[in-house]
Amino acid sequence: MSFTQLQTLTARLNQLDAQGLRRIRHEVESVCQPHLMVDVQTLLAFNSNDYLGLAAHPLVVEALREGASLYGAGSGASHLISGHSQAHERLEELLGMLLSPFVPSVRALTFSTGYMANLGVMTALTDTAKGDITFFSDALNHASLIDGIRLTRESCHVYAHADVSDLSLKLSSCHSGTKVVVTDGVFSMDGDIAPLKEMLALCDQHGAWLLVDDAHGFGVLGETGAGVLQYFNLRSEQLIYMGTLGKAAGVSGAFVAAHEDVIEWMVQRSRPYIYTTASAPALAHALLTSLRLISGDEGRRSRAYLQTLIQQLSTAPIPANWQRMVSTTAIQPLVIGSNAQVLQASADLKAQGIWISAIRAPTVPVNTARLRITLSASHTAQDVDRLVRALSFESIS
Repeated sequence: MSFTQLQTLTARLNQLDAQGLRRIRHEVESVCQPHLMVDVQTLLAFNSNDYLGLAAHPLVVEALREGASLYGAGSGASHLISGHSQAHERLEELLGMLLSPFVPSVRALTFSTGYMANLGVMTALTDTAKGDITFFSDALNHASLIDGIRLTRESCHVYAHADVSDLSLKLSSCHSGTKVVVTDGVFSMDGDIAPLKEMLALCDQHGAWLLVDDAHGFGVLGETGAGVLQYFNLRSEQLIYMGTLGKAAGVSGAFVAAHEDVIEWMVQRSRPYIYTTASAPALAHALLTSLRLISGDEGRRSRAYLQTLIQQLSTAPIPANWQRMVSTTAIQPLVIGSNAQVLQASADLKAQGIWISAIRAPTVPVNTARLRITLSASHTAQDVDRLVRALSFESIS
């Protein structure tokens, strides 16, 4: 790198500082839980996606230890070489069982991350269509969905957020052989839920796939935690479902569940699956315990308790110049406006011992910077009361 190029990078970093857009990492010195030691300060955190409190659950932690004892620290190779362990196979079988009521002839395929899963499914679908494919993407979709579509270099129509009428118009005007509607299940920065029942009806009408990224719904929504498909009681072979395993499931990784032929095609053609080392089998082994907790009585109790916390926070007063997003999920954002305002609000809360991340553009649209509050079943009602009192302080403005 030449000196001139380094000067350019330094100038761009300074520009990020001036715009209040530089991202900063914080060093967490304790297990994932509401009360954390962060940068040598004890904080009450409301910014984790550990919605059911399973990341530190004793049974999950013990299962991870057991998995390391059984399988070692790593997989050693990609799934198609020698890295596909018995633990991976059992995890995929269990995921397929959980999703079987919603996708006929379902099969599941695990990935190291949700980002890789979305890139993998998008590019594999494109490989079947030989250029005759069009994507339809919600305006507020997650970056991994957007990047997956970009990677295909195929046509994409962006429809207005959760707007079924706009999606219908765009589908009707498209004459591609393969159509793929792509949406978050629960939108990560707003907390609202996509109108999937109406969207699936449209996909059925137009012969389109419906690809749902349910990173923030799997484990949390539905009677047994099976996510948005269970929440809406959907069933179709046109559904392609992506769920993550590092949020409500409390461990790491992701999966795609779809008709068995879709999954087999991904095994053959999904480059993010084929050309990467398989995740540690110990993680898959721990997830077997995590998923059983999610679908059992403990998971039901945690989801019910989480709903009481959501109700407690969503009805509490907030500063008059802030906007509460309409959300019935564990994601409860408060829109403040400018980058400077949200950074100040976050700093004011941190001074009171409460940690909520300031979310800014490009993660959210310009001038909609927000505090993204996330609740967990491991929070207490007293924790939420403390947050409500902190939000009412005059210093938060």
